[in-house]
Amino acid sequence: MQEDSDQDDAERILANGVIDGLVAVGGAVTPESLLRAYREGVFPWSSDPMVTWWSPDPRAIFDLERYRPSRSLRKRIRRAGWLFTLDRDFEGVMRKCAEPTPSRPTTWITDDFIAAYTELHRRGAAHSVEVYEKEELVGGLYGVSIGGFFGGESMFHRRPDASKAAVAHLVQHLRERGFVLLDAQVPNPHLAGLGAVEVSRDEFLARLQHAIALPVAF
Repeated sequence: MQEDSDQDDAERILANGVIDGLVAVGGAVTPESLLRAYREGVFPWSSDPMVTWWSPDPRAIFDLERYRPSRSLRKRIRRAGWLFTLDRDFEGVMRKCAEPTPSRPTTWITDDFIAAYTELHRRGAAHSVEVYEKEELVGGLYGVSIGGFFGGESMFHRRPDASKAAVAHLVQHLRERGFVLLDAQVPNPHLAGLGAVEVSRDEFLARLQHAIALPVAF
């Protein structure tokens, strides 16, 4: 789950020739291909010139049982007076995640990604968290859910800590719904600072098969 202000790690990984976790190149990003991929622990990442599909080792996850937002984040949320919603503006969140920033002029979230994930949302398999300041969308994230698994894809902020707040709200919601696995994809220092931890690919895949079999829904 990448932050909109992060460097495009996919491009850096490919440029440096580090391919551990790269499992396929090419193919189409469709609702059907996405669901097949997520069920196998694979996700798409980068699409120029072709889509790349990844299953990294180690894997970043948020431990739903142990995750706790920091005291400073809890204070920030109380003071900001933000409104949190679910699935209020899925496509809007995706497009905010795709917007260029000074530190990242391009993104892997292209129109074909937006079309495929938005269709998944219409089918009830992709969801978003929105953070509003009055009427302005200032933070959020989106991802895919199957059973008790949620695969976080990308997040953004237009106010300090708004994406962190979206993660905290998502974790609380997933706990209440009986989810057991929140995937954050590729480990990096930013995710670690948010509270993500690393597990081996084998452990992740075992947890995934248990999670997707659970009779729970977002």
